[in-house]
Amino acid sequence: MWCRARAGYGYIRRISTVVRRRSEDEGDWLYSSEWWGSDSDDGHTVLRSTSGKGNGVVSVVAHHSSRPSRMHWSGMERWLQKRCEEVHPGYGDGGKLRILGYQWRVLRFNDVTRQSTAKVMATYRENMPGVVYLMQQPRCLAVPYVKSMISAGLTTIASCNFDIISALQGKKNMHILCIGHGGGSLPLFLASQIQGAIVHIVEIDPLVISASIRAMGFPACSLKTQSGDQDVSKPETIDEIMWKGTHERICLYEADAEEFVVNSTNIYDMIFVDAYDGDDIFPHKLWRPDSTFLKALSNRLHPKHGTVVVNLHSDSDVLNLDTVPSALEQILPMGKYVSQVCGAYKDLLVGKGGSGLAFTVAVPWVCNTSLVVCRGFDKDSEYFNRDFVINTLITKSLELEYVMDLPFSCLEYLKRGFILV
Repeated sequence: MWCRARAGYGYIRRISTVVRRRSEDEGDWLYSSEWWGSDSDDGHTVLRSTSGKGNGVVSVVAHHSSRPSRMHWSGMERWLQKRCEEVHPGYGDGGKLRILGYQWRVLRFNDVTRQSTAKVMATYRENMPGVVYLMQQPRCLAVPYVKSMISAGLTTIASCNFDIISALQGKKNMHILCIGHGGGSLPLFLASQIQGAIVHIVEIDPLVISASIRAMGFPACSLKTQSGDQDVSKPETIDEIMWKGTHERICLYEADAEEFVVNSTNIYDMIFVDAYDGDDIFPHKLWRPDSTFLKALSNRLHPKHGTVVVNLHSDSDVLNLDTVPSALEQILPMGKYVSQVCGAYKDLLVGKGGSGLAFTVAVPWVCNTSLVVCRGFDKDSEYFNRDFVINTLITKSLELEYVMDLPFSCLEYLKRGFILV
């Protein structure tokens, strides 16, 4: 059965590539050598400070980006000029916005863990060349597990009778919660690509928030107070030019995830969880079966189609802790809990034997696993089995690729190591 399924989606892919020519993916793993760092080129540190929330030393390192090439800069400058005319007529009279260049910006914890990677565009005004503005490029996703979370998550909720096409077009709202912020590439992609998306982000560390805004080009005007008010009284003109139409739908909160979820009254269509600390540990309170967090999360998830996506480290899936060598435990502290995390999320969110669905997929090129738990997937079909689920997801993934004009293949992030939990 699995062999026939592979042949089937291979055939579909060949048709798809004829119909649509995919734009270049500037976040392709091919370019990872530019930002991963090496002994000869470890980048330039643009921010460095010590966290008060358990993340150790937080730094942002800049690396040169070869894409887009200089020949394409003029097109982006024309876009900026058009935005000036639309959003703030007359702003360009004091000097047009010019592109200074593009860089990779890597958020690191303790100089070792690469927590997030984003591509930023640096611009300046002709009459103020000494002032540089950064704009994160939302369609450029450099880290494979982010693409995996998005591909698996959006494909799944689209398979649960949620009208994602209307959400993409802005005809209906799609409420999304992101637990863990990092550099902000995941929520920024969702808000920029899904016109009906209203994205709430919860990040406990103010230093991480500051780093994403100051050094990684995340829109400052998205920062909100606990009451939901804008943290700044009025967005800067440059923020309006770059982000108007997107930043209004992003709410970034400095808060503890458990407290936020417990006190919230919102119902979310999708929830993304990526919340590792400076020691690369997924806090136990965010996955223990008896945790207040998981019980509250279940109450915040839409009962008919709610979908949760969790990023996990899959380095060493060992359940018997006594068999883990101490040296390995220090290097791979999270992998041994993966099966327990999957079981806890499935049981609390869809119940044992419930109508929901849970599965994991292996992320290409890195040691991560994406866990997806959803409510509303049709399990009543007499043909329900692993192949039925995979074929349903493949069909939806091809539709989404086309409608969203994605620069990467969702299928690439669904076909590796697919396991029903």
